[in-house]
Amino acid sequence: MVRGKLILICQHGGEFVPKDDGSLSYSGGEAHALDISPETVFDDLKYTLAEKSNLELKSLTIKYFLPGNRRTLITLSNDKDLKRMYDFHENSVTADVFVTGTKGFVPVNLGTQAKRKIGSKKGAASAAGPATSKVARTAVGLKDVTVGIATPSDSVAGVNATLRSPTRAAKRTAGRNIVDGLFEVSVADATDCGTDTIDMSASPADTVKKRRRTASWRSGANGLTIVTAADDLEDTRKTPSRKKVDRKCNTVAVADNMNLIPAPPSDASPDILVEFWKNGITGEGQDFRSVAEFRDALQKYAIAHRFGYRLRKNDTNRAYAVCAVEGCPWKIHASWVPSASVFRVKRVDEPHTCDDESRKTATPAKKNWLVNIIKDRLRDSPHHKPKEIANGILHDFGLELNYAQVWRGIEDARQQLQGSYKEAYGQLPWYCEQIEKTNPGSFTKLLIGDDRRFQRLFLSFHATVYGFQSGCRPLLFLEAIPLKSKYHEILLTATGLDGDDGIFPVAFAVVDDENEDSWHWFLEQLRSAVSTSRPLTFVSDRDKGLMKHVLEIFENAHHGYSIFYLMDSFIQNLKGPFHGEGRGSLPGCFLAAAKAVRLGGFRMYMEQIKRVSSSAYDWVMQNEPEYWANAFFKGELYNHITLNIAESYANWIEEARELPIMQKIEVLRCKIMELMESRRVESSNWTTKLTPSKQEMLQEEFAKASGLKVLFSSDTLFEVHDNSINVVDIVKQHCSCAMWKPTGLPCHHAIAVFNCTGRNVYDYCSRYFTADSFRSTFAGSINPASTIAHPVGNEEDHEEEEDDEQIMPPIARPLGQQQKKIRRNKSQGIIRRSVCCTRCKGVGHNKVSCKASVTPDTNITDMTVSL
Repeated sequence: MVRGKLILICQHGGEFVPKDDGSLSYSGGEAHALDISPETVFDDLKYTLAEKSNLELKSLTIKYFLPGNRRTLITLSNDKDLKRMYDFHENSVTADVFVTGTKGFVPVNLGTQAKRKIGSKKGAASAAGPATSKVARTAVGLKDVTVGIATPSDSVAGVNATLRSPTRAAKRTAGRNIVDGLFEVSVADATDCGTDTIDMSASPADTVKKRRRTASWRSGANGLTIVTAADDLEDTRKTPSRKKVDRKCNTVAVADNMNLIPAPPSDASPDILVEFWKNGITGEGQDFRSVAEFRDALQKYAIAHRFGYRLRKNDTNRAYAVCAVEGCPWKIHASWVPSASVFRVKRVDEPHTCDDESRKTATPAKKNWLVNIIKDRLRDSPHHKPKEIANGILHDFGLELNYAQVWRGIEDARQQLQGSYKEAYGQLPWYCEQIEKTNPGSFTKLLIGDDRRFQRLFLSFHATVYGFQSGCRPLLFLEAIPLKSKYHEILLTATGLDGDDGIFPVAFAVVDDENEDSWHWFLEQLRSAVSTSRPLTFVSDRDKGLMKHVLEIFENAHHGYSIFYLMDSFIQNLKGPFHGEGRGSLPGCFLAAAKAVRLGGFRMYMEQIKRVSSSAYDWVMQNEPEYWANAFFKGELYNHITLNIAESYANWIEEARELPIMQKIEVLRCKIMELMESRRVESSNWTTKLTPSKQEMLQEEFAKASGLKVLFSSDTLFEVHDNSINVVDIVKQHCSCAMWKPTGLPCHHAIAVFNCTGRNVYDYCSRYFTADSFRSTFAGSINPASTIAHPVGNEEDHEEEEDDEQIMPPIARPLGQQQKKIRRNKSQGIIRRSVCCTRCKGVGHNKVSCKASVTPDTNITDMTVSL
């Protein structure tokens, strides 16, 4: 689903009914539908739900289920929870929410924000006239202070407004709107006081004098209070000037006769925006609320008309701009008019005499505008490339931007959308605490260097560790995946296999660099998290050299080389000449040799490789078959797994490659959570004793067992005849064909014995392949942290913690150096592939350029070799 509106199905008045499988269903009640977007404000949604459901606002609670999880209800309590719910349902059209509370809706006042709809951006307020305004809605625990506002019209002289005092964020946005005599001010607390009447028709000087004679604000133990002039005389010197307060709060009085330019729709296309911007500057006498509004209108006007300009004068009282093309007479001058409290255009010299070609040398695009445009494009497609964005801006607005401009704009836009990449490292200690708090039994470890730079973070959830210990084979694959981030961190993973041969993430770590020290540290943390008495088998890339660390840290452990990486290296380093069946037969022979459980089978396939290429045979024997061939390996067999386990993690990371470090980890947590939930739901519908893949393998063995002759030697020892004679020992679960124990499933010889003796074949299958064991693996659940974003809180409360929690990102290593290191490791001791001629078997040329004359030989078959 394209990121846009999400339809909420809001249900109330019913009750939850538990089912046999532990899930919950909602029965009875009524339902309403509401649209929300990423910009929806939680307080507005809560108020709307209270009104539609006829419930008291203070007692209202909103809950929802995660997609695919009908067991655990998640509570919505703030904007961040709402944003997270929207992200969880990004691929859905609708989402169910459940509303509870005390009956009886009591309307509260919405003030200037009464007309803000669900989905409007936070802080956006509609300009309402005094005659139609409502009394402002106050948050719980806030007091209302009535302030009378005298307007130029006698018919609206008694309009009241409300002074509200919520959070620190509300203080920063206080008093931003004064339109047609209606204004709003935020204070910390307001005690009972008289009415302060402000005459908007009076001059600024008269207003200041009257305010000094009546009342002022004082900061006390109970916050900001209104005091009389007599009480405030002693603190006059400490009070900041009106000019400084106005600049800080950006509060500007607006004249009644101001001609406001209508704003374009929020979802307007670039073509519509440009048409609106063309009328942003209408000429002399045009008024603006502030110099900032004038600058914004001028910039958009220049973009729409495609010319550049330079600001010769640019301060809070005046602005003077000229065309960027030398010799062009276009200029504009505007300044502040104190008597009218507006920023007015005084002079405009038109038209332009410059041509289009000369205008391309200067761009009117400023940083803030460019960042806002890029933000909108990144919301639609987070992985936009700089070149794609530059081409889009050129097409939509006619602006030619270089790569560096767009790159810096993308960096700033992502910081505004996702938060600072550097500051995210300082949130990691808090995030670890939240994970351990919401997921009891989970294990986290954060390592910071002496220079306060991030080094390593280890994380394993209790649900994954429990699932590995209760339902997975004692087998772990070790992988390293680049995070493709600004600082080139590496993701280290330990992954098991479930009963259906699917990946099962057990633990992972983010490290600043992949080396022996980081792997040693990761394995030490893994041993602390996964405490088991079972001898474990570890599988990794041979080039990483992890065997020493594995055997040192884990007792009775085994270490093998990944068949995936061995196969890849084998194919890339084949060297001619090739004989017999040719080069194409070598990969199959190599994989068959690795899977052969008998020594004779391994030797047979190795002889086939030797007949085709002696150099390939030498390469195989030099790569220590005792650590990857089933015929020699002593640990848990794994060579039937030929998939690239790292690819699954790489796909997950690709979705979050642009996110800060904490949000990357959160994406990984969500992916693991979704994986466990989906497989838990999937397995609940199984009706077979074994997992689907193992049940299919067993059915194939059943088909082979029909018609075999079984001879009884004893109650536990049998002789089975087919093309050969095989001995089956049901106590030791062993067959002379050597296929029972390695696979964990009875071979067709053993199944023939069970058919004759009436035994249940499922009693002799490995417990790891049963459906019950699979369900046990995914029985646990991973709970989300209480909130994705780090709580801001009061600055005073965190001043002492900031120094302690300040964590710097790792030093970014040059990417070229890292790639060079990887290439060097892979090329050590490896013979590079060369071209081989299929005609003369020579090296360095092919049959097209072959100059040798070859005598036909009936014993030689001419074959086309695919190089």
